[in-house]
Amino acid sequence: MNAIPEGQYVKHYRYGMGVVTESDDRQTSIDFDVHGLKRFVTRLMVVEFSDLTPPPRVRAKRGAKVYARLASQTPRKKSASDRAKESASGEK
Repeated sequence: MNAIPEGQYVKHYRYGMGVVTESDDRQTSIDFDVHGLKRFVTRLMVVEFSDLTPPPRVRAKRGAKVYARLASQTPRKKSASDRAKESASGEK
């Protein structure tokens, strides 16, 4: 099998449906809907081309930046223990 064009939607017998992200004569990378990114030897790989259009890719954002952004968007309600600490120290 020769290189597959990037963006081609394919079906693999084990990993299901995926989008070709990179391909040359030696190696092909496919981003599968459920199983994530997998790499194959192009000559040995067995896939079927699909006429379907791939679903839009939505990737979860990770890391401290996301948590910091979420914390800044919603004001935190004070818990009973926080209120008790404030009243004990005389702060408002």
